[in-house]
Amino acid sequence: MTSTAAHDIDTPALISWFSGAGRALPWREDGVSAWEILLCEVMSQQTPVARVEPVWRDWLARWPGPAELAAAAPADVIRMWGKLGYPRRALRLRECAVVVVDTFGGEVPTDVDDLLSLPGVGDYTARAVACFAHGQAVPVVDTNVRRVVARAVNGLAEAGPPSNRRDLAAVEALLPARREDAVAFSVAIMELGALVCTARSPDCDACPLASSCAWVAAGKPAWDGPRRKAQAYAGTDRQVRGMLLDVLRDGDGTATAARLDLVWPDDVQRARALASLVDDGLVVQVEGRYSLPT
Repeated sequence: MTSTAAHDIDTPALISWFSGAGRALPWREDGVSAWEILLCEVMSQQTPVARVEPVWRDWLARWPGPAELAAAAPADVIRMWGKLGYPRRALRLRECAVVVVDTFGGEVPTDVDDLLSLPGVGDYTARAVACFAHGQAVPVVDTNVRRVVARAVNGLAEAGPPSNRRDLAAVEALLPARREDAVAFSVAIMELGALVCTARSPDCDACPLASSCAWVAAGKPAWDGPRRKAQAYAGTDRQVRGMLLDVLRDGDGTATAARLDLVWPDDVQRARALASLVDDGLVVQVEGRYSLPT
């Protein structure tokens, strides 16, 4: 996010907008634990909030905290993950719960470096939990935040290729000095990108930053930099993996090779997808049969 204009973000206007327009998501309610927020953040990776919420509620009803999840059978975890996509995240969450219990006494750590030591927790998730769960004034950068900063601060239609070091520095420079304001700013700017300053159809008339936005002031110039190609799904190994896993998840947890052969007509692709599920620990092979891990 290279700066091309000296524009600041109107933090009071942004926070005021969020107080009236922010979504009433369950993980934003008072009393939500750090573990519940971590669970939500991992589930929300590349997955819409509308799909996450019911699964998040079901998981917490069955496994209220890290101790309960750490004791769960891997097969049950995979089943409960359902169709959120990228099911390796389910096993990583269980591994994360084990580490939280064994290393941190059942409490989600507050320090970013400690959070980064947890399985399945990367730069974004670590800072999101530190900020949203523990109230720390750390920069939290996702696709939505990068887009708002690119437009409001830099006058660019898109943020361009990501750079973790540069993006974190750009957002950190915008954080208010007061810790509570910095946390409010972080959740508000992310919500603005999700609801108003969207990628394809930004609603500048409804934006609290429109009067100070560098992109609006520049006449909303079109993006002339490199474009990121949309990820395909139909016909990919990812689709085949999901179909194979569905057979095991929806039945008794086991299937013969002959049953899995019926899932996809391309023998080479099906074998490749099945092998990758085995490599990821999502499926085990025993004497010609395949099953969910126990």
